[in-house]
Amino acid sequence: MDTPLLETKDLVKYFPLKSGIFRKTVGNVHAVDKVSFSVPRGRTLGIVGESGCGKTTLARLVVRLVEPTSGSIVFDDEEITSLEKEDLRRVRANLQMVFQDPQSSLNPRMTVKEIVGEPLKIHGGVKGLDLREKVQELLAKVGLNPDHMYRFPHEFSGGQRQRIGIARAIALNPKLLVLDEPTSSLDVSVQAQILNLLRQLQSEIGLTYLFISHDLAVIKHMSDHVAVMYLGKIVEKAPKQIIFKRPVHSYTQALLSSVQVPDPDYKPEIPPIGGTVPSPINPPPGCRFHSRCPLNDHVCESKEPSLVEIEAEHFVACHFAN
Repeated sequence: MDTPLLETKDLVKYFPLKSGIFRKTVGNVHAVDKVSFSVPRGRTLGIVGESGCGKTTLARLVVRLVEPTSGSIVFDDEEITSLEKEDLRRVRANLQMVFQDPQSSLNPRMTVKEIVGEPLKIHGGVKGLDLREKVQELLAKVGLNPDHMYRFPHEFSGGQRQRIGIARAIALNPKLLVLDEPTSSLDVSVQAQILNLLRQLQSEIGLTYLFISHDLAVIKHMSDHVAVMYLGKIVEKAPKQIIFKRPVHSYTQALLSSVQVPDPDYKPEIPPIGGTVPSPINPPPGCRFHSRCPLNDHVCESKEPSLVEIEAEHFVACHFAN
């Protein structure tokens, strides 16, 4: 595997639950629980899982928008988990994020020129004519008319707003983009345009992506490696071809079988997952998937499985992986 640009080790994030007039902590939401992965330079790691599994929290942890409870984040050979404000600002020039909702992630009171130019002014001190030319260049790169720079976000469609968000994210020529479901709020035809734009930018600039989505088709189109999350943990990770051709974990198999096929007579080989997702406030002991798993055994209910390598680059957290 190539040298990792981003690597996490046993990353944990618990959100405390407080109650009473003294706001005492009465429990924790186990949003992300001992997650470890790496993203090779110039590649794309896709994170997939159902809603509530911790994908967005993981994205925000990586860029330090949320402070980790414990664990390690190493970016470009530098430990960034506990960096202070000024050092973190320096790192963020190379570590940018594209958010899920292109409308709420853009300041409605700022013009496109101000939005895209803000990181250039803060990090590079670019001003005046140079700033205008740079913003025009960035807008052209993401497929927007440079004359749109004096408009406000509400004057654009959803796809155009997401292009503005991407232009802002690549303004400083970052090394890594964290993409938190960047197409989930867009029409299907617009989704394809944004995904193709992201692939084109990755090829031209040499970007590395951490791509988060619940859409398996999007993950398959964009990713080189895939990690599957369930209730705050990674249950399987492998190169894309392995995940989609021979998944091992029961949850991964059920996810893939749930993809809709345009054939009224089609019946999936694996039945839908039964039961409901356990509460992240009180996750079950042992394997967190055991209450919904067809392979459930007494060992699953008492002992948590480790993420073990069953073949080259293929890791599975299951007692029956072999």
